[in-house]
Amino acid sequence: MKYVTIMDIPFLHITQQGFVELLEQRIKQQEKTFVVTANPEVVMKANEDQHIMNYIKKATYVTADGIGVVKAAQILGDSLPERVTGFDTMVKLLERGNQLHYKIYLLGAQNEVLQKAIQKINQDYPNIDIVGHQDGFFDWTKNDIAQQIKETKPDLIFVALGVPRQEKWISENLDQFSHGVFIGVGGSFDALTGTVKRAPVIFQKLNLEWFYRLIKQPSRWKRMLALPLFALKVFKLKATGQRGSK
Repeated sequence: MKYVTIMDIPFLHITQQGFVELLEQRIKQQEKTFVVTANPEVVMKANEDQHIMNYIKKATYVTADGIGVVKAAQILGDSLPERVTGFDTMVKLLERGNQLHYKIYLLGAQNEVLQKAIQKINQDYPNIDIVGHQDGFFDWTKNDIAQQIKETKPDLIFVALGVPRQEKWISENLDQFSHGVFIGVGGSFDALTGTVKRAPVIFQKLNLEWFYRLIKQPSRWKRMLALPLFALKVFKLKATGQRGSK
């Protein structure tokens, strides 16, 4: 497999469809897998916080969830084929899971959103077996989530706790399991249920989803500051010939 390193994070060189096929194969072979989908904000957080970097480094695969990462790779001279997002990966896996009768576990989001996600999946993907679920509001040090997963043995575990909590939870609990694809999907339950609208197709095609989210949620402006800082860091790396290393 080929990887492209950007600020010490190794991104898998793969297409969205190729990644879904890879995960499908790993499920078939019962290979335990930890997936991180990282956008520029995640990359910047990891470079500012060694704990977050350690969580990400424990992942089996890191994909480019954001056009900024794809553009950065191109600028640094080692391109990635396209974005591989958490939401699109989740939806494609649900489609394949409906055909192959996957078992899944849902972890995260507000309880109301989680219940809507369960209803949506049961309606649109009736052959999927939701073997367990837990909203994102639980006692971190005292819960039976890992035990539920060990007992029910899901093929897919979608963790929607947001960065870095979802990566922290997977990283801290991964050794307890023998198989399963664990993937951090951020706010994907909200998008799946329509609680938060995804950017219209025209914004997606123009790679302006970040701008649409900023328009809809102006309070995100502080988080969006990571984008220009990320771009400046990339151009600095380019100028010094470091090709994505820290």
